[in-house]
Amino acid sequence: MTQETNMNLHNPSQPVASGTEELVPSRYALKIGEIDVLVVSDGVLPLPTTMLAHNAAPAERAAWLHDMFLPQDAFDWALNAVMVRSGDKTILIDAGLGSDPDLHLPRAGQLTRRLEAAGIDLSSVTDLVLTHMHMDHIGGLLVDGVKQRLRKDLRIHVAAAEVKFWEAPDFAHTNMPQGFPDALRATAKQFVKEYGSQLRPFDETHQIAPGVVARRTGGHTPGHSVVRVASGGDALTFAGDAVFAVGFDQPDWHNGFEHDPEEAARVRINLLRDLAATGELLVATHLPFPSVGRVAIDGDAFRWVPVFWDY
Repeated sequence: MTQETNMNLHNPSQPVASGTEELVPSRYALKIGEIDVLVVSDGVLPLPTTMLAHNAAPAERAAWLHDMFLPQDAFDWALNAVMVRSGDKTILIDAGLGSDPDLHLPRAGQLTRRLEAAGIDLSSVTDLVLTHMHMDHIGGLLVDGVKQRLRKDLRIHVAAAEVKFWEAPDFAHTNMPQGFPDALRATAKQFVKEYGSQLRPFDETHQIAPGVVARRTGGHTPGHSVVRVASGGDALTFAGDAVFAVGFDQPDWHNGFEHDPEEAARVRINLLRDLAATGELLVATHLPFPSVGRVAIDGDAFRWVPVFWDY
């Protein structure tokens, strides 16, 4: 595996100039065999720390936050999306938060601007894969002017169970801040209205391009999926919301956005076991940018091993 931190997906041999407004470019490029991968930050999402583990004793959650040098009340969740180029296809995995004025989240919704800074035109995207339909994964496509810049033949791949779920979503087992359930419902409804004709639902697994396969896991949402990129003996899994930062040390803790917390924990543990066994790379939506690393077994739990930045 080789890594290139300034990579233009149209021509990886040509570096892209960093934007002058950012001290550190919010993108990280690497090669998985012959496949180009670019992790792009959509910004950060400040949320209450109770969202990390609403089934944990407050003292245990407080101790974890203390050990991680994190604040006790709220902290910033990373928002990561991934661009992939395999063969003649340019694939965006998840589309970021976009903007919701009612939630007051100005530091998120940066994906479109940061793709532009990387030299990627939205019209070059042939396929979009959604890990699930929470608003921080689909909202970027609802920003004014974005749809007009996308290809009319853009294919949007999403698990059929996910589309079905959002027809009448159940929030009975979630634990979200006020306003989020209504915003999630409204965003999913608007997304299906705007892009329903372009959806390409799949059941359990679906190959989007050579070496790029989506697989439904369920748990976080009924149709939650992960995307595995494999080429030339290298592999990387984009895990969406199957894994959060606390999920390595405490894989049984329930995240507030999980619609089926028990199943989500089972999915998380199985995924982390598999990745620890293979040594393959992991990227996830809410792991600290650039979110590229590996998983190790640590007693009865796991340990996150970030890659060393290559620049």
